Amino acid sequence: MNLRENSKNFWRPALFLGQVTFVLFLLILWLTWTELRTSRSLWVLFFYSFPSEFLIAVVPHEPVLLYFARFYSPATVAFIAASSTLLTEALNYSVFSYVSDWTAFQKFQQKKAIQKLINLFNHAPFLAIWIAAFTPIPFYPFRFLVVMASYSRWKFLLALALSRTPRFFLLAWFGHQVHLSDELLI
Repeated sequence: MNLRENSKNFWRPALFLGQVTFVLFLLILWLTWTELRTSRSLWVLFFYSFPSEFLIAVVPHEPVLLYFARFYSPATVAFIAASSTLLTEALNYSVFSYVSDWTAFQKFQQKKAIQKLINLFNHAPFLAIWIAAFTPIPFYPFRFLVVMASYSRWKFLLALALSRTPRFFLLAWFGHQVHLSDELLI
C-alpha cells in the first residue's frame, strides 16, 4: 500500500465521522437551546438546514422557512435556505459515497429490486431529482439513489438548486403573506 492509499484510508473515515458529528452537534444545539429556536438571525436559518436536510431528516424545514419569512423577504429566505441545503446535500453525497463502499451496502445494492430501482432512476435522473426535491414527497431515498446510480454530484446539486430554490421561495412567500402563529408552526 502506497502513501496515497494510506492517506485516503485515514482521511475518509475521519471525514465521515467529522461530518456526522457536526450535524449531530447542530441538532443537539437546536433541540436544547430554547433561545436559539426563537432567534431571527439568518445564521440560525442557515445552520438549521444541516440537521433538517441531513440523511433522513429528524426535524422539518418547512416551519422554519415560514417563521423566517415573517421577518425577511421570500427571496432572502429562499437564498439562505437553498445555499445551506446545497452544502448539506454535498455532505450527504459524501457520507453516502463513503457508506456505499461498505460490504453490507454493496450486497444490498446488488439485490434485484434495488437494481431495478436504479435502472428506473437512470432513465431520467435529473428530472426525478427535480420533481422529488420540488414536491412534498419524501426526498431521502433520492439521496441514496444518486450515489448508488453513480450520478454526478454536480448534476445532483444543480437539480437541487433548480428545484429547492423555487420551492423555498414559494414556502417563504406563503409565510410572508400569511403570518402563521408560532403555535401553528410548532
